[in-house]
Amino acid sequence: MQKIIVGFVGDLAAGKGTLASYLALKYNCNTYRFSTMLRDILDRIYIEKTRENLQDLSTLLRERFGQDIMSKVITKDVLEDEGQLVVVDGIRRPTDISYLKEIPGFHLIYITADPQIRYERMKLRNENPGDADKSFEQFCTDEQSEADKLIKELGAQAENTIHNDGNFDTLYTQIETLLKHYGYQG
Repeated sequence: MQKIIVGFVGDLAAGKGTLASYLALKYNCNTYRFSTMLRDILDRIYIEKTRENLQDLSTLLRERFGQDIMSKVITKDVLEDEGQLVVVDGIRRPTDISYLKEIPGFHLIYITADPQIRYERMKLRNENPGDADKSFEQFCTDEQSEADKLIKELGAQAENTIHNDGNFDTLYTQIETLLKHYGYQG
């Protein structure tokens, strides 16, 4: 059976991480997130993992080692993974999939939701320092940052779209339907 690789591109707080966690728990598959390598570096050098610091580090790495450096790392991780299902979370730029899309079994999925719903989710999860205190206007500004401005464009290239405006059951049903469509047996 061919390995199935699902790549999630999605708007801020649209549910990418929720879906990645769901698949990891249900199918015992590995997930790879672009921001993990950035968070690891910031942890190691004792710098706070703010959205701005993550973006700055990403920019520095890409400027110094090539725009595709993070894509090379994720692709190597995916190719070395022996699982039948692999999840890649946090795709943001066309270069993020430049190598992944060459792997048989790769499927790009766009995850989106109403902006007001996503804003409330971001505040509740408070993943980055200060998220819980942001205004809706600041949230909308964050979506225009260098790291996020290409998401909708990349989402338009996705094979499928998941609209996550409902509950968890609706979200999980959508991903299960896509996995069956891709030929994943579970």
